[in-house]
Amino acid sequence: MVGPPSSLPTDHGTFTLRAYTFNGVTHVAMTMGDPASSDAPLVRMHSECLTGDVLGSHRCDCGDQLEAALQAISSAGAGILLYLRGQEGRGIGLDNKLRAYALQDTEGLDTVEANRALGLPDDARDYRVAAEMLRHLGTQRIRLLSSNPAKSDALTEHGITVVQRLNLQLPDRPENSAYLQSKRQRMNHDVPNGHPELDHSLELDVYKTIATHDEVIAQLAQSEDGFIAARTGDAEFVSGELDRRHLHCMRAAVGAVLVGVGTVAADNPQLTVRAVEGENPVRVVLDPRARVPRDSTVLQSDDAPTLWLVGADVQINEQLADHVTVAQLPQSSADKIDPHAVIALIRKHVSGSILIEGGGQTVSEFLSAEALDRLFLTKAPVLIGDGVPGIRFEGSGQMSKALRYPFRRYIFGQDVCTEYMLSPAAREHSAQMPAQLRGVQNADVVAEAQPSA
Repeated sequence: MVGPPSSLPTDHGTFTLRAYTFNGVTHVAMTMGDPASSDAPLVRMHSECLTGDVLGSHRCDCGDQLEAALQAISSAGAGILLYLRGQEGRGIGLDNKLRAYALQDTEGLDTVEANRALGLPDDARDYRVAAEMLRHLGTQRIRLLSSNPAKSDALTEHGITVVQRLNLQLPDRPENSAYLQSKRQRMNHDVPNGHPELDHSLELDVYKTIATHDEVIAQLAQSEDGFIAARTGDAEFVSGELDRRHLHCMRAAVGAVLVGVGTVAADNPQLTVRAVEGENPVRVVLDPRARVPRDSTVLQSDDAPTLWLVGADVQINEQLADHVTVAQLPQSSADKIDPHAVIALIRKHVSGSILIEGGGQTVSEFLSAEALDRLFLTKAPVLIGDGVPGIRFEGSGQMSKALRYPFRRYIFGQDVCTEYMLSPAAREHSAQMPAQLRGVQNADVVAEAQPSA
């Protein structure tokens, strides 16, 4: 039996709601736009989870997946979310799920072992009803939002063509990491790699946040022992390809990218967007003494505008390329720059967010001055031993006074990137993410995460 359509306004936009009753159980289809007009709309088959969807449990990722799927469909402008009731605990029911939880708590069993100890199947779900709902909605070909290949196989068996399966790559929380790892190892769920094959509209949500707000963010990749380069200055490459792609995604989201003159002298960076689609940001070189090599890419290549920040007493007499603009910093010591004054000067020339990309000293100075909204700090599994230091600042002698901020953690291949939300503005701008951050204070640990890019 199919109920009449009704309107459902949500945080992710207005959906059309339909009830489908099969064998005494009522399921719900949430649609946006006209999925039937799409060759293969986005579809999420979401199994009912009272603890995760309603009570906000962190033992599973169900609530996070539900929110992210709705956001993905909203971003795409059309799609379907099937909310399948009667599938609590992979089909074993709420009471049995809680019994399985108790065994996990007291006996140390994983999610599969606990089900088996109760004489229950690993997964008792049947997706026939989902296929019938999709057919009623006029959709025979879909792109499935799921990390579980069994769902795709089941729909295929029931006559639905899954042209693509997209993994949302959402956060592993500290509380559910072991649970998710068990599903990956024992139930063939996707292992996150940081970069699922998603449409551009489904990329890591923080890129959109950075692009739509005027934030100051910093990024740094360093070794396990805290160095960004070998002692010779060789930094090619500390982190891997996926982390570098993440960096290019951030470049594409900001109006300006800033580096210190030391980074230009050591690396001669292009500071352009190459690994992803997007416009090049304005390149900003912080160079109080005008020491930047005159043959450097930022001064010679017109791939992107360059804003050259020099000291108040510095005069540039040579002819510069048309893409280079010189701006003088406020009067200060050549060795002591006020990061807030630098930001204010950049904003006179460039709109949008500002990315502080390097090097370690520059990022550390902006962090110490509390001039950053966010810090992305990537840790690569390599030990350098002696080299160019990464984050360094004058800390407290007491651990109770160490800096602690809300964070999200992303897995980029073998690298781990931690995003620290340093300012109230960053936390407010991120409040729509699956890990609810609104009102979180500095001492709170928020979430761990894997992104897409």
